[in-house]
Amino acid sequence: MVQVAVCGPASATPAELAHARRVGELLAARGATVLCGGGGGVMAAVAAGARAHHGLVIAVRPDDGTAPGPVADASATLLTNLGQARNAVLVWSADAVIAVGGSWGTLSEVALAMRRGGVPVVVLGGWRVVDAAGAPVSGPRHVDTPEEAVRLALADRPGDSDSDSGPARRA
Repeated sequence: MVQVAVCGPASATPAELAHARRVGELLAARGATVLCGGGGGVMAAVAAGARAHHGLVIAVRPDDGTAPGPVADASATLLTNLGQARNAVLVWSADAVIAVGGSWGTLSEVALAMRRGGVPVVVLGGWRVVDAAGAPVSGPRHVDTPEEAVRLALADRPGDSDSDSGPARRA
């Protein structure tokens, strides 16, 4: 089963929340496991969308479980007690990364995914990184719709979740 990390701000706009929920729905429909940061905003919205379509959602929390706010729609929660370093755990556990919206934490997840290499990184709204001359930095694929984000994240997986091609499969 392919695992897709969906990253985004805890303080999200209504449009970002709607996009995140739709991304979760689409990923669940394709049989992908959704990984998220386990907080509010985009993280809660993607979890709600995936769970509403009977998807599997793993929340990777930065704390030890004593802080309020775990995602209610998570199928399982991993307590890392790593603070923002949990972003690396999230990205390294994923076969693809979708960022919805932007915050400093989201930017770090996009950067970590790009540094990791070998996985699709898709950005729906949010950050656009440019070089010193103002030209877009190559790497992340920028899209305008949740459908396009999921399509690109799962581009090497034609059809349904039991395809043998595409990102590494998990047991």
